[in-house]
Amino acid sequence: MASEKLLKELNDQFNFELESGYIYMAMASYCAEQNLDGFANFFIVQAQEEYVHAMKFFDFINDLDGRVTMKGIKEPLNEYESLVHVFETALNHEKLVTSRINKLVDLAKEENDYTTISFLQWFVDEQLEEENSMKDILIKLDRMGDNFQGIYMLDKKLGERTLE
Repeated sequence: MASEKLLKELNDQFNFELESGYIYMAMASYCAEQNLDGFANFFIVQAQEEYVHAMKFFDFINDLDGRVTMKGIKEPLNEYESLVHVFETALNHEKLVTSRINKLVDLAKEENDYTTISFLQWFVDEQLEEENSMKDILIKLDRMGDNFQGIYMLDKKLGERTLE
């Protein structure tokens, strides 16, 4: 059984995963308004992933005989200067998620909670993928600048993304 402190932190992460989905939906909305449907799709799928992540925490907390409690979600940033700004914000958000997951791992290690450490390892691996995905798109956007053809091609490619 996880400690009350660890259960509270796991619950906070559950709520943060929901908030992450909310943030990505705001990014999707910005992209859709810019007629960049592929970029919007990328962030819609990203939001769906965050909800899947939240459910992993939900199920794990329940498996530990804990109780998930819902918290309020703050309003996300809704206006961006550019696609580069959107992806810089997304990358910074993923770095924040990584730091939160790492703190959870540290707490689980302090408490010798091997079940939670095992559970969190999936998120540790996932965060490397998440950060690299945002960095890769950001590098592409930086390289193409205002090249409409490049943005169009990337938009088309991101429109093919589906929830795996």
